[in-house]
Amino acid sequence: MAEELIGMEDMAEIFEVTDALGIHRESVRVELTKEDPGSIRKVADGMVEITLPVNESTEVFCRKLRIDLEAMGYRPSDSVLNYDDDDEDG
Repeated sequence: MAEELIGMEDMAEIFEVTDALGIHRESVRVELTKEDPGSIRKVADGMVEITLPVNESTEVFCRKLRIDLEAMGYRPSDSVLNYDDDDEDG
């Protein structure tokens, strides 16, 4: 059953996609367990909820993740660290 849990590598791949689209990491919820067929959805509170599939690699799923998020209106960000709120001057 351990293969049905997400790992740090899975999260790194997800954040690579969401960071590139300027989605704040606190706006992303990822289920800790994998479940087929996997899902990507934006919920009413503005959060993006992601469930990784069991029978598909995270790499392949993340390609779909990017396509689906762009279809939801997210666009590539100029800054990889766009989610960082600590850049205020004083």
